[in-house]
Order: sequence, then C-alpha cells, then structure tokens
Amino acid sequence: MHSISYEKDGAVGIVTMAKPPHNLIDNAMLQELASTYARAVEEGCRSILLRSSMRHFCAGADINVLASERWDQKALARLWASLEDVPVPTVAAVHGAALGGGFELALMCDMIIAADTASFGMAEASLGLLPLLGGVQRVVQRAGLARGKEMAMFGRRHDPRALERWGVINLVAAEAELSSVAISWARQLAAGATVALRGIKTLANLSARGGISAADARQEEINTSMWNSADQARGLAAFAATGPGSAVFEGD
Repeated sequence: MHSISYEKDGAVGIVTMAKPPHNLIDNAMLQELASTYARAVEEGCRSILLRSSMRHFCAGADINVLASERWDQKALARLWASLEDVPVPTVAAVHGAALGGGFELALMCDMIIAADTASFGMAEASLGLLPLLGGVQRVVQRAGLARGKEMAMFGRRHDPRALERWGVINLVAAEAELSSVAISWARQLAAGATVALRGIKTLANLSARGGISAADARQEEINTSMWNSADQARGLAAFAATGPGSAVFEGD
C-alpha cells in the first residue's frame, strides 16, 4: 500500500502524504517520499509542494519500528540530499500537527506555509529521545541557538505565528486558504528561472551549513551555470523590451 501520492499541476509536482491515520514515519515511507521527489524532477517539475491528505501533516515517527529502523550517518546524508537538496524549490503546506519527524520533514523544505490552526513541536525529549532527522540543527539554523534548544528540550507544541516571528516558517494562512496559498507559491516558483533558483537554493544551503566561505567557493561555478541558461537570456531580453517582471521562463 502506497503512503505517498503524486500528481502534476502544470510544472508543480504535488506530493501528498497519505498514510492513515496520521502519516507516521517509517523507513519505507521516507524512501517512497524520496523516490517521489526524484520522479517529480525526472518528469520536469520545476517546484514541489509537500502536503498531507490526513487529519495532520505528520505526527512523527512510528514508535513501533523506531528503535529497529535506526539511520546511520551515511543513510541520513542520503535522506537529506534526496529531500533537502532536490534541485527545485520545495514548499510544505502544513495543517494539523507537524510533530517530531513530521516537523523535520517540513524543515527540509525550502519554505513552510502553515494553517493558523496548525501546531509544531519536537516532543522526542519526553520519550528519552532527541530529534533524529536533523530537527535541532535546522531550527537553530533558522531561529538561533536559544530557540533551537528551547523547542527540543521542552518538547512543547508551538503556535505557527510564534514560529513565523522566529523565522522558522515563512507564512501563516487561514486554514480555509492554506491549499490555495500554498499552490500559488509553488506555481510562482515553478514559473521562475529554474536554473537561477537552483543556484540560489544551492548557495543558501551551502552558506547555512558551511558559512559564507563555503558558498563563495562555489559562486563562480553557479554563476557560470546561470549564464549558460536560456532563461537568463530570456530574462534580460524581456527586461530590455518590456521592462522588469515581463519574462516568461521555460526552465532551461
């Protein structure tokens, strides 16, 4: 039984977690999610929207298999590469609860849009655990050391508006509008200059992980990729002919 569904909306790959009752994570689900992201890229999607068809976005790991399905460092690196470094922008649309590993899946997306009724938390410490998929360092990366420790050590649920203020999530939308807002963001990203957006994503991730020098070391290479793209020529030509914001990009 598949726990992930996939469809295309123009150039947007819509990836939906659909594992009853609460999208509890196991290795099979993570591997299916990674393979679905890869399929979306292979089929020409220029952005990915991650969402849930269940009551919650994702309530975390399946405790019944948690201890037996431990990830070593190489496996974690492969997971992060397949989900976080997928070469197109990713948007998470979060409703209900995003807890533990579910919160971490959202954090692996480039942008997070949350319903005003959503809640987020890393509750692992209450079970004698710590966040296993990189949640601590990703909250620290977004919100700073103090907030990362606070969220992981206390294990409380947090209101999305607080996380928006802290810089952990990008936008809070009314629950009834979450779907339309999230697909709008994903479509705007899919309509962008895909090579340039990939370069922006790469530089941002390099800087977040290794500092400015890590990004600087790749700047010329990424610049060259952008200069070699057809979309940069379209963008400059459209600017000269009809002004800013008038280019129609094709993703190459």
